[in-house]
Amino acid sequence: MVFQINSFEEITKKLKKHGQDHLLRFYSELTPVQQTELLGEIQALDFDLIDRLIPEYVTAQPRFKLPEEITAPPVYPMEAQGPLWEKYETARQIGRQYIAENKAAVFTVAGGMGTRLNYDGPKGNVPATVIRQKPLFRVFAESILATQNRYGGRVPWYIMTSPPNHEQTVRSFQENDFFGLNPADVILFPQGTMVCFDKKGKILLSEKGRLSTSPDGHGGSLRALFTSGAIADMEKRGVEQISYFQVDNPLVYVVDPLFIGLHVLDGAEMSSKAVIKTGPLEKVGNFVLVDGKVTVIEYSDLPEELAHKKNKDGKLMIEYGSIAIHVISRDFVKRINEHGFSLPWHRAVKKVPYINEQGLRVEPAQPNAVKLETFVF
Repeated sequence: MVFQINSFEEITKKLKKHGQDHLLRFYSELTPVQQTELLGEIQALDFDLIDRLIPEYVTAQPRFKLPEEITAPPVYPMEAQGPLWEKYETARQIGRQYIAENKAAVFTVAGGMGTRLNYDGPKGNVPATVIRQKPLFRVFAESILATQNRYGGRVPWYIMTSPPNHEQTVRSFQENDFFGLNPADVILFPQGTMVCFDKKGKILLSEKGRLSTSPDGHGGSLRALFTSGAIADMEKRGVEQISYFQVDNPLVYVVDPLFIGLHVLDGAEMSSKAVIKTGPLEKVGNFVLVDGKVTVIEYSDLPEELAHKKNKDGKLMIEYGSIAIHVISRDFVKRINEHGFSLPWHRAVKKVPYINEQGLRVEPAQPNAVKLETFVF
């Protein structure tokens, strides 16, 4: 499909309408190629969405309202106990069948770089095993191969990169012969982005001819699955359930038959694995039950009094932490995207370098900008 860029005049008119015409302040200083790239970036923006987000999340400070009634969520133990034994056996059979019949896929969120791990490159290329120093991508690929060999069937692997690491990640797979997997079963696509704003709602420039953007959060992975065509590809393949995990977890069970089976048996749209927290104030998402639905309260939104609250048996009432491992139904991802992406946005105030009115790059000493992101949970 050919993307036709509107004229300078048309885009200028649109920017003035939405109060963002400052984005073309340095247009005359750009090369023809830079001008075309900038106009393309601007034209791709969803101004209707931006106009809705600015008064709600940028110029205003949204307040998190704690639900009135919070209880512990229902959980399944790692090992079957008593009457659960039969259900677990049934679940395992269902999970194995889903794998054998090509109804399960793996989805890895791999947009990060290895900077914090002293590695120059995509985080998925970080050596993760002690002896052979296998990169994370190879660890996951070999696990997928072992799953296919054990249960039969094809398990496609969908990998969400980010704009900064996409080309490097693709090249890594090509240079390593897709780590032994069929290239047709490895689908890579970049994460979406959201522009950064100043606190008055003006979109920032990172360069004179480049908008300031940041990844739209791991919740954006569900939008990227849809907009990239991955969900449509899953429909063609007959995939019904998606095994989701983040790239920095070498111990993850990439396709867990029991997990998938329990998810299917309970008719769930999204299921999550949890661990018991190391303490009441551990900085992880907290699983709770609100109005009959399992949800997550971020540690930063959990009052300390509630975090320390205990049950009659002396255990923490909120003791289960999220580890970013989920099973998500394909139809659920499709539904939340079909009429406009429906996950809520989260506001974060950060230090973001920008081009000021004089055309100089400013490295702020204090948080100066608003980033918007969504959470998958």
